[in-house]
Amino acid sequence: KRVAEFVGKRDAAKNPKTFVYRIHDKPDPDKLSNFNAFIKRFGYGIQLTTAKTISTSLNSLLNNVKGKKEQNLIETLAIRAMAKAAYSTRNIGHYGLAFPHYTHFTSPIRRYPDLIVHRLLDHYLKNLPSVNQTEYENYCKHCSQMEQKATEAERASIKYKQAEYLADKIGEVFEATVSGIAKWGVFAELKESKCEGMIPMKNFSDDFYYIDEDNYTLIGLHNGNNIRFGDTIKVKVVEVDLMKKMMTFSLV
Repeated sequence: KRVAEFVGKRDAAKNPKTFVYRIHDKPDPDKLSNFNAFIKRFGYGIQLTTAKTISTSLNSLLNNVKGKKEQNLIETLAIRAMAKAAYSTRNIGHYGLAFPHYTHFTSPIRRYPDLIVHRLLDHYLKNLPSVNQTEYENYCKHCSQMEQKATEAERASIKYKQAEYLADKIGEVFEATVSGIAKWGVFAELKESKCEGMIPMKNFSDDFYYIDEDNYTLIGLHNGNNIRFGDTIKVKVVEVDLMKKMMTFSLV
């Protein structure tokens, strides 16, 4: 943080220096409003008046739900309401951390953007002129894209190992948490192993079901059976496709 402030403020009025920042934009107002409406059923709420009150009340909310049964649900939905962090030479601050200037300044072996930060800091401490912003913005875009690819690769590897773990457990029943609801099915995460699979929508044949997106709920039109994000359910492992990294469950 202090490194980013040093470069961001140094001669900012006369001669701003090009630098690599870790930026985090403000959350989408509609997503925040829906999130706020949803958590009110648990007795919580966040202040939506200003960016500062949102940030403060959101941090307070996450502290208040620690250790409670709705913690995982509210934390997951809070993350989904937030924008994604990225690298850029155009500093807009880091909303999540409430810092006007922020960059990564850890060991350069961890991330290439960290190495760029070290090099730029050395460059400016020698009183050399500012580097080309367009060139470094392209570096930032590339780093953000590689970060996303790394995240996707990590998720794929986890899904593969989850499928491998459940491959010999066809027919077994587990307690699970509803971790997602989509038009093609209900996602469930096994409580013990954290393996996530899907109950296909075609398996819900006892009624006509529709999705209430604002309340993260699958609603049965005639029989009143509802499945909500965060509900505890029991599922049976029906099928595991190791190559596709897919696990299919049925509702018990």
